[in-house]
Amino acid sequence: MAILQTALPWVLGACTLAVVGATLLPLWRNPHWLVRGFDFPRMQIAILALALLLLQLVFLDLERPGTWVWMALAGGALVGQAWWILPYTPLWPKEVKPALNPDPAHTLTILTANVLTPNRRADALIALVVKHQPDVLVTLESDQWWQDQLAELETRMPYTIKCPLDNLYGMHVYSRLPLRESECRYLVQDKVPSMHALVELHSGDRVRMHFLHPAPPSPTENPESAERDAELVIVGRSVADTDEPVIVTGDLNDVAWSPTTRLFRKVSGLLDPRVGRGLRSTFHAQYPLMRWPLDHLFHSEHFTLIAIQRLPDIGSDHFPLLTRVLFAPVRGRDQQPLPAEQGDQEWASELARDQGASKSDVPAPDPSEH
Repeated sequence: MAILQTALPWVLGACTLAVVGATLLPLWRNPHWLVRGFDFPRMQIAILALALLLLQLVFLDLERPGTWVWMALAGGALVGQAWWILPYTPLWPKEVKPALNPDPAHTLTILTANVLTPNRRADALIALVVKHQPDVLVTLESDQWWQDQLAELETRMPYTIKCPLDNLYGMHVYSRLPLRESECRYLVQDKVPSMHALVELHSGDRVRMHFLHPAPPSPTENPESAERDAELVIVGRSVADTDEPVIVTGDLNDVAWSPTTRLFRKVSGLLDPRVGRGLRSTFHAQYPLMRWPLDHLFHSEHFTLIAIQRLPDIGSDHFPLLTRVLFAPVRGRDQQPLPAEQGDQEWASELARDQGASKSDVPAPDPSEH
């Protein structure tokens, strides 16, 4: 017992320093995966910081000044993590207005699903499509096998864009609504495609859509986040140039609160329907304690939100994400995106320039020209 009482302050101190380091390290803009990886588990680190704070309160001598130093460090880490996470809780004001009196002719339902290439539960995804009747389905990591299995959807979703690949970056789009000017493009990396199209609603209005799946920073893929970050900012800067309705969706391999996703929101002016509504964490489907939001949908002010929900497990490491939006430009016109700050445009330019990428590389179908 005496040994435990002696060792416990040291153990709590070491754990506190680790949590503080994990909180501060992502503030460094270094793109290496070891740094950027700490953008992801902010909720988990916040819970650890809270646990440490409670343990310090119970087991340390509150009459010693050093105890209050340790508690201040743990509390600071907790506050720092909460600053990033809080907008994605119901405690925060909603960024996107709820839809009023949804009109089917102006409604757009998108199902985004990273299927995991070796996953063989295509029937589970097809069942979700049958149940929820999305207007647009985008699949990530879909190879030729998945294309063959999903072929039956083409009777109800006849408009398609197909890019089957066996490198974990295959992509398919299936739509019951007409797709105009559809294109598959490799924006930053060879063999990492993106898809772009105009989707025509039943009302005749046309929406510019971009489907993305940039490679993540990881020791097995890209050692740095530079390629992912460049793809996000050039798409963001491209859509910022139009006043027409825009939706960007996909597995961005980045969490909603990361500096680079926030930069994407700032330079694009797009809205995040998760803000003020909850995390809807889509990854990792098999590990409940290690989940964060990797699959996203962002949209212009032309839309309000009917619903956004995480769908059940389909055998992948990602849950599908279903989003229903209403084209309502009058109601949505005063919605406020995340405001840009000084230096954001310069940072975005630097990220793109380092990868030799430009917003001019992004297909920009213009709904107003049709």
